[in-house]
Amino acid sequence: MTGGVARVMRAIALVGAAVIFVAGAALNWIVLSELYGSGPPYYGRTTNMDKWTSPWPELAILDGMLVLVVLGLLVYARLR
Repeated sequence: MTGGVARVMRAIALVGAAVIFVAGAALNWIVLSELYGSGPPYYGRTTNMDKWTSPWPELAILDGMLVLVVLGLLVYARLR
């Protein structure tokens, strides 16, 4: 590739990595704030506590995949 195209591809990879990182952080924030909330557990939040499951395993898997994608994009940008 020519120098200009390589720079554009590198910039796209870096911006893509940043966007994916921010989207992953926002998703974690939304899920955890929705789950734990800001107030005490009211009646609506406690009626099905026997069916409650922790979101941490799913978030850990998702975060692991996001880290791999971001690292892949950063390696791609570094090699260009």
